[in-house]
Amino acid sequence: MKPDLSGHVALVAGATRGAGRGTAVALGEAGATVYCTGRSALGRRSDYDRPETVEETAALVSAAGGEGIAAAVDHLQPAEVEALVRRIDAEQGRLDILVNDIWGGERRIEWNTPVWAHDLDAGLRMLHTGVDTHLITSHYALPLLIRRPGGLVVEMTDGTREYNAGHYRVSVFYDLVKAAVLRLAYSQAEELKKYGCTAVALTPGWMRSEMMLEAFGVTEANWRDAAAVQPHFAAISESPRFVGRAVAALAADPGALGRSGGSFSSGGLAREYGFTDIDGSRPDCWRYLVEVQDAGLPAAAAGYR
Repeated sequence: MKPDLSGHVALVAGATRGAGRGTAVALGEAGATVYCTGRSALGRRSDYDRPETVEETAALVSAAGGEGIAAAVDHLQPAEVEALVRRIDAEQGRLDILVNDIWGGERRIEWNTPVWAHDLDAGLRMLHTGVDTHLITSHYALPLLIRRPGGLVVEMTDGTREYNAGHYRVSVFYDLVKAAVLRLAYSQAEELKKYGCTAVALTPGWMRSEMMLEAFGVTEANWRDAAAVQPHFAAISESPRFVGRAVAALAADPGALGRSGGSFSSGGLAREYGFTDIDGSRPDCWRYLVEVQDAGLPAAAAGYR
């Protein structure tokens, strides 16, 4: 059954593109009011220098059936985040869902580069944009969320706790950011439990974000054509909406508190809740990575979507 989140208020921090945009729209599909935040907005360009804006995301939320509200916010600036939460309180009087999706590190990653050779400023900036932003946002937003039991905090990361514990992820800086976010979900779960609220870590699989599609020279309409460049991407990738539907399913689950502190993937939750990606499939990327890609087998989606 489609989740019903009518009457729920969500804040998706980092909703400009990628998983944040997909999550905001999926919450809109379920009827939620969604505050869509990010640095890229009309008249305000981030250092990503990309065309997507929070206003576009808010419009997509409304078109999907919810109410999208755009807010240009730099989540590294405590005063801006505090003002945002005051606005949500004044306009809605509640906050039911917080999604910490801010990352901002794609253009600072130096793949498979040891810590002593990696650009230090770029690495430290990843820590600030990928961890500090989550802490700042939770600091100001959680007092509003805990007013009612049943609130949900989703810490968006890359990789499950199980997978990341046994795999080096890209670089020391990248690895540290993603491990920190996983732990942050666990720690917040401990602090939220007496209020009847839930915190989880959630990872998409190989996601067809705007930047990833551009990197492979394809679009959402013809993404399978990337097989010539990266066959595993063409076999197992998922749209940003897929992980968003995982968030919606969690938010609508009256038993979600039993998952608090856990680490989950979009594909794993799809098997449990029964939702699908926009093409009707259920890609299970993290199982695929272990059993096919990491095992050196040829790309083959059968049994994994």
